[in-house]
This record gives sequence, structure tokens and C-alpha cells, in this order.
Amino acid sequence: MSTQTKSTVAVIDYGMGNLHSVAKALEHVADENTEIVVSSDPAVIDAADRVLLPGVGAIRDCIAEMKAQGLIPVIQKAMAEKPFLAICVGIQSLMAHSEENGGVDCLNHFEGNALFFGNNHKDVDGTKLKVPHMGWNQVKQTMKHPLWEGIEDGARFYFVHSYYIVASNKEEVAGTCNYGHDFCVALARDNVFAVQFHPEKSHKDGLQLYKNFIHWDGKP
Repeated sequence: MSTQTKSTVAVIDYGMGNLHSVAKALEHVADENTEIVVSSDPAVIDAADRVLLPGVGAIRDCIAEMKAQGLIPVIQKAMAEKPFLAICVGIQSLMAHSEENGGVDCLNHFEGNALFFGNNHKDVDGTKLKVPHMGWNQVKQTMKHPLWEGIEDGARFYFVHSYYIVASNKEEVAGTCNYGHDFCVALARDNVFAVQFHPEKSHKDGLQLYKNFIHWDGKP
């Protein structure tokens, strides 16, 4: 009997992110032919069939750790070659620049910036809104995409962030949310998909997105 080669999903470990909960969520939806590996080894990441870039905390520390561990070349190579998913601060790291920490240059995969909601962020009626934006919010899907498969438009996902994405190319915006104003929470181009929310904290719809990623061939 022939044995099927396992497909691997590499979760990049650069010291920033709740890797345990991300890996557990992926393992929960993975089939017997999929292996989830958490690694900081460029060779392991490069050999994986799919790559996930997590992120928690300050963007300056995230980019600094990627550089210090020599991971930026393998991240850029993965984004050029295979299904790639970035979550939370991971999406911010793919932008050109972030206002956080006095201004940080990021990986510049997507044109645009991460901007601060502000200390005096208000709703349209003048009600002051808390920053960070924390908790459940509805996501409007602005393009059809394999990673939205089985997820209703307007489904709620879990957020924790003080900076939001402003994308230069509106055609790459795959999802938006409203917190005082509309802003981008998902970006997609070719084999790369990135989200601001935490799928691993978003119950069934977050798990569905991870399941979709595990089976995604990288085509829009």
C-alpha cells in the first residue's frame, strides 16, 4: 500500500506570538495527512508546503526579531512561492511602514501603512472608543476568496490591536471592519492572505479559516 506524503504547515517561531494556541487550532482542523510544525529554523520553514506568520506585541520587536534570527529572507521566499497566511501583528509586518514605536519600516509586501487609532478615537456619534480595539467585531468580506469559504459575510472575529491597516491598493483589501470608521482587516494577493484578527480566538469561523488555509492551493 502506498503511503501519502504528509503536507506540512510551518508556524514561524520568532519569539512573538501565541504559538501554542495557533498550533493547537491548526491541529484541531488538520487531517491525518497534515503536520503542523512550529519552528524558527529557516530550512524547516523553507521545506514546508504552507507557512503561517503569527504576531503579538510591538511591531519594532517583531521586525527586530525576524532580522536577528535571519528569518526575513525565508519569509520573503515563502511569500513568493507557497500559500502564506499572516495573522494579527503579522499583517502589520507585511506593510511598508507602521506608526508604532515612533515609526518602523516593515517588510513592504503590501503597499500601505499601519496607523494608530489615536488616544481620542471616537465613534461617528462622538462616543469615545477604547483603544486598543479589543473583542468581537463583524468582518465584511470585500472579495471572494478561498479562505472565506464556509464563512458568512459579516461573521464575527476576535480583535486586539491599537493600529489599523491603510492599504494603498484597494483591490487587495479582502475584508473590512468598522470601529469608529471602516478599516482594512484582511489583505490578499496571489498566494498571500493576511488578517488583523485572531482566528485561533474566533471559535468556529476562525477554525474554518484555518481549515481553508490548510487546504488552500495558493490560488485566489
